[in-house]
Formats: sequence, structure tokens, C-alpha cells
Amino acid sequence: MTEAPSGSPWGPEFDDRRAHAPRPPHHERDREPDLEGPLYTLSKAAWQVVLLTGVASLVLGVLVLVWPGASLFAAGILFGVYLLISGVFQLVSAFGTHKATSLRVLAFISGALSIVLGLFCFRGPMQSILLLALWIGIGWLIRGITQTLAALHDQTMPARGWQIFLGIVTFVAGIVLIDSPFRSVAVLTLVGGIWLVAVGVVEIITAIRMRSRAQQVPTAL
Repeated sequence: MTEAPSGSPWGPEFDDRRAHAPRPPHHERDREPDLEGPLYTLSKAAWQVVLLTGVASLVLGVLVLVWPGASLFAAGILFGVYLLISGVFQLVSAFGTHKATSLRVLAFISGALSIVLGLFCFRGPMQSILLLALWIGIGWLIRGITQTLAALHDQTMPARGWQIFLGIVTFVAGIVLIDSPFRSVAVLTLVGGIWLVAVGVVEIITAIRMRSRAQQVPTAL
């Protein structure tokens, strides 16, 4: 006597037991993962950018304080590159734009002078540092004069007394920088390094606080 066959004579693809199995609720099956909202994404990226900026400022400040001579040399080289690029653009502007003849001549003279000064920076570190110091000193001198005169002639200027004081200080700083460029630039390098370190520390602390605040922002916002 033979035994009755057990199981289904059909293959597993014809097994309909899964079709009758209980299914999860409709809202659970169709639920999609929460997407990050624009406010949440912005808050998360903001503290990361501030942190990177702070770390970069801190590292740059430490490098400037540890190697002030190399920092001055690098600044002089970058200044020479800036003068060369600026001079080339001014020459292109002089020949390639429909300006008046007088403006073209001025642009050509300014561009040629910038290229000559830029090449002068590459002759040696001392020349580039000297030219950089004189450039900054002349800029401070002109800015101090214009700021002081503007504050003296404008009675309605807000914080007029502080504007006059700042203009005079800028004017005196320009004279000092022109009179002793090398010593003044060395002092500026030291002050700049300390300032970069301070800014880097403050930005890192700010980024840490921003991160704790960003974690409180809902993901869907």
C-alpha cells in the first residue's frame, strides 16, 4: 500500500501561502524616510564651514608667528602675482574696450606700472617686502586723509568723533609704515599672526556652540 504524497505537486512559485499572510499596515509599508529640510541642512553646514574657517585661521596664525620671515616672503610673492595679474587685466581693458582715449591711456600706464612693480617683487624678498610696505603705507595715508576730511565736513556723520580719531590714527600709521617699512611690516606680521590665532579660536568655539544648537533643529525643517 502506497502512502499519500505529501506537499504540493507544484513548485514554490505556485505557493500562495504568502499571499494570505498578514500584511503590515498600509501607512507603514508606504512610509518613506524623512528627508532633510533646507533649514536643517543649512544649520548643519553652517557650523562645519565656521569650524573649517576657524581651524584654517588658527593654523595660518601659528605659521605666521612661528615663521614670520617666510610669511613675509610669501606675502611679498603673492603681492607680486597680484600686481602682474592686475596689470595684465588693465592692459587688456585699455586695448579691448570702447573707452575714451584718455581713459585708455590711463589704463595702459597703470597696467604697465603694475607689471613693472610686480616683476620688481620677484627680484628678491627684500624688494617685495619693501614694495608691499610702501603700498600699504600709501593706502593708509590716503584713507586717513579722506576719512578725516569727510568726518570734519559732515556734521551729521554718526560717531563723528570716532571717525576723526580713526582717520588720524590711520594717517599716522601710514606715515610710520612709509618711514620705516621693514620694521613696521615685521610688527604688522606679528600683530596679524596674533589676530589670526584669536579669530581662529573664537570661530572654533562659535562652531561648537552652533553644532549644539543645530542638533536641536528638527530634520524636516
